[in-house]
Amino acid sequence: MKATLFNAHGGPEVLSYEEVPEPTPAAGEVLLQLQAGGLNYIDTYHREGLYPVDLPCIPGVEGAGTVIGLGEGVTGVSEGDRVGFAGAMGSYAEQIAVPAERLIPLPEGCSSDDAAAVLLQGMTAHYLVHGSYKAGPDDTALVHAAAGGVGLLLVQMAKKRGARVIGTVSTEEKEALARAAGADEVIRYTEVDFEAETRRLTDDAGVEVVYDSVGLTTFDAGLRLLKPLGTMVLFGQSSGPVPPVNPQILSSEGSLFMTRPTMAHYILTRQALLDRAGEVLNWVASGELSVRIGARYALADAAQAHTALQSRQTTGKVLLVP
Repeated sequence: MKATLFNAHGGPEVLSYEEVPEPTPAAGEVLLQLQAGGLNYIDTYHREGLYPVDLPCIPGVEGAGTVIGLGEGVTGVSEGDRVGFAGAMGSYAEQIAVPAERLIPLPEGCSSDDAAAVLLQGMTAHYLVHGSYKAGPDDTALVHAAAGGVGLLLVQMAKKRGARVIGTVSTEEKEALARAAGADEVIRYTEVDFEAETRRLTDDAGVEVVYDSVGLTTFDAGLRLLKPLGTMVLFGQSSGPVPPVNPQILSSEGSLFMTRPTMAHYILTRQALLDRAGEVLNWVASGELSVRIGARYALADAAQAHTALQSRQTTGKVLLVP
C-alpha cells in the first residue's frame, strides 16, 4: 500500500510518500480501508520530534473508513462496517490496523469525511467545554484561533451551552467564519491588540475562561484578562510552548485556575469514548453541529498540507485523502 511517513524529525520536507507493507491486524485489532484521514496539529509535533515517536513513523491519529479484516478475538464489529477512530497512529496511509476498542461506529447521515474531520477536534472541543471548564450562560469565553478546526467547533459548543463568545482570528475571511459559527464578537489580532479589545468588549471586566491553543504569544495576556477565579484552559502551542509558570502568578492575578488537558484522560474508558464521540457525531448527523472541511489534500501532498497548517493558511478541517 501507499503511505506517507518520515524517517527523521524535521520540517515538512521530511515527509515521504512511499510503498510500504500492508498492515496485518493483530489480536484485538481491526483492519480498515481508509477513506479519509484528519490532519491535526499534533501531527506536526510528532514530525518535529516535540512529542517522541518511534522511527520510521507513519503519522496521523484520526481517520474513517470501512472494516476489511478482523484480528483474533475481535467481536462486535463486522467486515463492511463504517467506522471512525481517533488516537491510533498511522492514518497517513491507505490502510491501518486499529485496536477494536478505539473504533467508533458512524451513525446514518455522517459520512467518512465528516467523521475524519470532526472526531479528534470535535471530542477536543467537547471535553474543553463540557469538562475542562463548563462554560454556561453566565460566562464570557475568549476563544483563540476561533476559525481553526477546533475553534469553529468550540465556538458552536460554547454557544450551545449559552456562553458569550469572543473569538480571535487573523483575517477578514476567518472573522466571517467565526461569526457564522456563532461568535458574538471577533477580534482580528493582526489589526488590534486582543487584550485591549477584549477589555473594551467586556467593559474592562475580563472573561471567566480563556480557551488557548496558541500558547507562547497569547498566554500571558490571557491570564491578565481572566476575572478573579477565572480559568485558563491551555490546550495547544501553535506559536510555541509556554515557558514555566510561577504558581504565584495565579494568586496575584486573582486566585486563577489553570489546566493543561489531554483528551486521553477524558476518554479513559470505552464507554467514555463512545459517549463523547457519539454525541459529537450525532450532532453532525442531525445538523446541530456544522463541520467545515477547509481543504482536501492527496496523501502524497501531506507536506504541502503541513506547510499550510503551520503557516495559518487553513480554516476549519484539513483532510488527507488516500
